[in-house]
Amino acid sequence: MSTVSVTEFIEAHAVDVWRLLADPRLRTARTGAAGTVELLTDGGFGPGTAWRETRRQPDGSALVEEFVVVEAEPPRRLVLNSPGAGVDYQITWTLREVERRGRGCTEVTVAQEAVPTRPYGRVVALLLGGLAARAVEGALRRDLADLAAAAAATAGSAEAA
Repeated sequence: MSTVSVTEFIEAHAVDVWRLLADPRLRTARTGAAGTVELLTDGGFGPGTAWRETRRQPDGSALVEEFVVVEAEPPRRLVLNSPGAGVDYQITWTLREVERRGRGCTEVTVAQEAVPTRPYGRVVALLLGGLAARAVEGALRRDLADLAAAAAATAGSAEAA
């Protein structure tokens, strides 16, 4: 079991950041990787909500992932589960409203925990632990940067209206 965690300050209120996180259809729109989102459940956003994302990787290949909401405590905490091959991933988003440079902003921490579900998952985790952790950290940093950019764009369009 390994966990990678990254924190960033986003110049937006927690409720505004939450809105971006709580709409699966906006995920590929706010990331640098173009793709599609297919909702797998009906109804509002909350525990049990599931979707499938297909995103283009830098090498041009497609990455398909499924996500299920495990916990949703607006606007403070979102926990997602994503099953993998031999390893399940739990992604936890924690939002905390803070004041920074005299303005309200949100401290956002995203943590990804890899939980081996099959023996070969443990072997892969041992062999690739450090390398995989660096790759995951880079991906989480990109996700936070994309989230910050989307929050800034949303705030900019709201101010212009």
